[in-house]
Amino acid sequence: MDHYGLIGGKLSHSFSASWFSDKFKRESIDAAYENYELTSADELPALIQKVENLRGLNVTIPFKKSIIPFLDELHSSAAECGAVNTIKIERSNNTVKLIGYNTDGPAFYVSLSPLLKQSHKKALILGTGGAAGAVSAVLNMICVPSILISRFKDNGFPVYADINERVMQEYTLVINCTPIGMFPDQNNFPELPYHSFSEAHIAYDLIYNPAETMFMKQAASFGATVKNGLDMLHRQAELAWQIWNS
Repeated sequence: MDHYGLIGGKLSHSFSASWFSDKFKRESIDAAYENYELTSADELPALIQKVENLRGLNVTIPFKKSIIPFLDELHSSAAECGAVNTIKIERSNNTVKLIGYNTDGPAFYVSLSPLLKQSHKKALILGTGGAAGAVSAVLNMICVPSILISRFKDNGFPVYADINERVMQEYTLVINCTPIGMFPDQNNFPELPYHSFSEAHIAYDLIYNPAETMFMKQAASFGATVKNGLDMLHRQAELAWQIWNS
């Protein structure tokens, strides 16, 4: 039986295992999918060696960037944004080759596109990690300028305190690429001037658990169109399955 799985830090929020388990049952696929919580990216080689029939992995917070040195090859989708969320494991004659891909960008684009209007000309991306890099690359591709916003003042990015009413009027697409507000810390939210959201705004949260984050709830209370990351997750999963079986 082939094995697949998800690597990350804390994975209690993830729906990936149930999604793939349902897929395997529905399509009579002889395979298993498990969550593998790691404390460090350097635990990957031991996992690959331990699970002999492991054929593919999804990668989530906080390893989308730190996992790269442990891979043998990067697909252009990962190289362009500097982050990996899918690993294909090729085994042949006692050798193992790990190839890193990124499906965040394509899945995000297809999920976001139906909501976009001509008025959505600039975007604020909350976060500076791997998902934020993939989202930034997509927005650049479709000619929507974006700015990455950080919680920390010492890494060269603008911070939340820099986002005022004037900025919000100019940047009508706001995407949360951080884990702030994710289960089990669902009462947390990025520190934004939510009163500056309007019907002209989209508030897109890559988080899908809970279904409505506090970020979404507060933005919606001022008229913004909101969407969570569940549709993006499903599209990522299908793309990952195609990669593993190509």
